[in-house]
Amino acid sequence: MPIALAELVTPASTVLLTQEVQRGVVGKDSALPELAEAARATGALENIARLVGAAHAADVQVLHAIAARRADGRGANRNARLFRAAERRPVIQLLGSPMVELAEEVPRDARDLVSTRLHGLSPIAGTDVDALLRNLGCRTLVVVGVSANVAIPNAVFDAVNLGYQVVLVRDAVAGVPPEYTDVLIAHSLSLVATVTTTAELVACWTGG
Repeated sequence: MPIALAELVTPASTVLLTQEVQRGVVGKDSALPELAEAARATGALENIARLVGAAHAADVQVLHAIAARRADGRGANRNARLFRAAERRPVIQLLGSPMVELAEEVPRDARDLVSTRLHGLSPIAGTDVDALLRNLGCRTLVVVGVSANVAIPNAVFDAVNLGYQVVLVRDAVAGVPPEYTDVLIAHSLSLVATVTTTAELVACWTGG
């Protein structure tokens, strides 16, 4: 039988992972304006902010996965069209720049952790995230952010392969075109993750 959502997201063993919810991706000066617009128009960014606030209040650990690159590009991938296109954009996610800071809408807390990657497509594979999650005693990873096109499916499959229970918040994920997100979740990610909504998850954490 499926595990009840409230049991899956017990605060002591749950981590909320935000994927590339940073100014240079979903902010007003995004390198990917179409994706940023989708995150705002669908309400995904607003819902992410709400979830982060609820996680802070419920003492659920929040981990922000940030994509960045060095000014000299060392260590960055160049083996896909996506990477080469990113190098030509006027907005680059440079380490130490405002573009790798959290989007302004997202609440901050001193307890939050940040994982910054210089390469790859996933916030988990090849990063410190798995070690951080295990040290935190995480059993359930809640995934939100962008994009449904690339990083979100990577994160979900990587987490499942590593043995975590994964909860995907359908209205706190965005991609391009927006309707693709629904197709991806319905026909792929729902096969391996527990799919929920912002309201349902917040209710679990607030007892509402």
